[in-house]
Amino acid sequence: MEIEDLEKLCYGPVPSRRLGRSLGINNIPAKICSYACIYCQLGQTLHNQIERTPFYAVDDLITSAKMRIEAAKDKNEMIDYLAFVPDGEPTLDVHLGDEIEALHKFGIKIAVISNASLIWREDVRKNLCKVDWVSLKVDAATEHIWHKVDRANKSLKLDDIQKGMIDFKSEFQGFYATETMLVEGVNDSKEELEKIAAFLQKIEPMKSYISIPTRPPAEKWVKAPEEEVLTMAYQIFTDHGIDAELIIGYEGDDFAFTGNAKSDILSITSVHPMRKEAVEAFLERADNNWDIITDLIDEGKLLELKYDNHLYYARKLSRKR
Repeated sequence: MEIEDLEKLCYGPVPSRRLGRSLGINNIPAKICSYACIYCQLGQTLHNQIERTPFYAVDDLITSAKMRIEAAKDKNEMIDYLAFVPDGEPTLDVHLGDEIEALHKFGIKIAVISNASLIWREDVRKNLCKVDWVSLKVDAATEHIWHKVDRANKSLKLDDIQKGMIDFKSEFQGFYATETMLVEGVNDSKEELEKIAAFLQKIEPMKSYISIPTRPPAEKWVKAPEEEVLTMAYQIFTDHGIDAELIIGYEGDDFAFTGNAKSDILSITSVHPMRKEAVEAFLERADNNWDIITDLIDEGKLLELKYDNHLYYARKLSRKR
């Protein structure tokens, strides 16, 4: 694989509201997923599947991680986690277990943020048991609401996923977190929040994050709930004995520069759209000017998007699988 292609397999380090500073592992091409969530910051799902398949050679992904880690060290950039947060659902990668084992040699904690769609599979649970930190999505506890917000592959069943999450609780020795993304008028009713909290009681996550869309979503009509609803959600979760935490703020502008500004911008924005202020701070640290962004937009590689009165920049995804 060419150097330019290798660079796309990892990105960052980037600021994470959950993991400190994480180096992203991008083990899934854009945008292959088992869900087509209405709020997804990466846009519309291009290929929906639930079959686990190979995407990249393990050696290529490890080489990419090594390059990024060494570049970060040269720039004195801190890395708290190697985090699988790719262009799609990370557990669709049949090589995930091998990749995790190979990444352990770097001596950095490993995290996976998953939509939980394949957690009913024993092989997926075994793969995830090899990491230090796992977050699983719980956006709904009612079948029709789950389909409305996550638009799951039709072959998936919510009951199977919930049972898999309960089974994973007894198997996993690391930090088990969940995340619930709330969308106004979709999954934020008191009734649905009570059902979500009741399910979370069964798996007893070490932390349950309640989040809202903070970057441009797949569907333009998607909005975050009002503060009163978020307060209600937090109270319902805590009343059920759940250690809840709201993630409703901006994560900051502290994105890492590893040597090639264009490559870094494209790598980060492919999975983590950047607010204009973050791009400006990044370019200043990289000793580059806004011409880079103008060029990337003109080349059709970067998009400028407006959301919630802020400008964001996201990589334009290829429509080819």
